[in-house]
Amino acid sequence: MHRRILPKQHEFVYRIFLFFLDLDELAGIENAIPFFSVDQPNLYSLRSADYIQIQSGTIRENLTAFLKSEGFEKAPARIRLLTLPRLLGYTFNPVSIFFCHDEAGDPMVSVVQVGNTFGELKPYIVPLDGGRFHVRVPKNFYVSPFSELDLAFDFRLDLPGDRLRVLIDDYKGGVKTLISTLTGTRRDLTAGNLLFLTAKYPLVTLKIITLIHWQAFRLWLKKIPHRLKESGPHLQKGVFRAKE
Repeated sequence: MHRRILPKQHEFVYRIFLFFLDLDELAGIENAIPFFSVDQPNLYSLRSADYIQIQSGTIRENLTAFLKSEGFEKAPARIRLLTLPRLLGYTFNPVSIFFCHDEAGDPMVSVVQVGNTFGELKPYIVPLDGGRFHVRVPKNFYVSPFSELDLAFDFRLDLPGDRLRVLIDDYKGGVKTLISTLTGTRRDLTAGNLLFLTAKYPLVTLKIITLIHWQAFRLWLKKIPHRLKESGPHLQKGVFRAKE
């Protein structure tokens, strides 16, 4: 759900499904689900190049290298990834979230990777704050032509269990301008469940990118101010480009 508050109200809700993957279980998932692969063509393909790229290597290796570059000397013992793999070779992930745990299984930190339609990625460190992950940080990323670059992202993430609850809001100073929520119910990742969801939400990656452009057109009709990507290069920092 997205609810724009300022400068004009605009709201939409749509249904999708996502994968919640333990990065140490990927080989077992490939064996159990013949139409899921890692770094190989398939109906669903999890591509390392679609995530943070610090060095050549796996998704886990690159995330660990990114955390080290941000001052985390101790590598996570367990990493779970909320994301949408490529479907028939194509994907667009507005947001993918890494949940990191220590050797005791306790949550350490989360990393939220935000993507835009230019093939760029920006990771945000979201630390633990009490019983959830929470931080408010400068956006410094061109996500939408209808959102200013000098906003702040406010991330509030519950550790996924049977239910998913992710809140990502935009702030201009102390004023909330946009509310985004991602909620859902967990299902076992089996071949049967995945086939069912594929039939229920066909071409989900194309659905996401199509809806983004449709909503952008509606915002343009409402005459909400928009900005070119080139308008604020000094406010676009710490950005990676996804590799083909």
